[in-house]
Amino acid sequence: MDAKARDIMVREFDTVAADAPLKEAVKKLHEAQVRATGYKAFGIPVVDSIGHVTGMLSMFDVIYHLRPPFMNYELESFSAWEGELGPYLERFEGLKVEEVMSTPVATAEADDHVMVVMDRMVKRRARRLPVVEGNRMIGMIYLSDVFHYLCKSWL
Repeated sequence: MDAKARDIMVREFDTVAADAPLKEAVKKLHEAQVRATGYKAFGIPVVDSIGHVTGMLSMFDVIYHLRPPFMNYELESFSAWEGELGPYLERFEGLKVEEVMSTPVATAEADDHVMVVMDRMVKRRARRLPVVEGNRMIGMIYLSDVFHYLCKSWL
């Protein structure tokens, strides 16, 4: 198993700009193509005009920010919650990706060994790592792709 990040990374991936409307990014996530492994992306890298990764937007980020702010206070249940989703979706209309994205972003270098990639994913609890070469994003490694690579090699 001498694979490097470049050997298992996905070379076709969507990106979004930090100043893009959040709705545009959510649409990209919702309509993402299913990869050869049978999975689709749960997150999308946020890049600047020259391809540098500045953040990551995941389905979790979207759902976290969609909830009413009072729910951030670790309430296990809130029986008075009878609200509709509509008003909270309306709040999203004016939001930009940069207001919801996660930073900083863990990345992998193109020549990182697959064990380094796995270690970084585990330690950061990252489900995806942008692969960079000279600070420019050239690929994406998803947890499911690493898992399938290991199964193919091991089983």
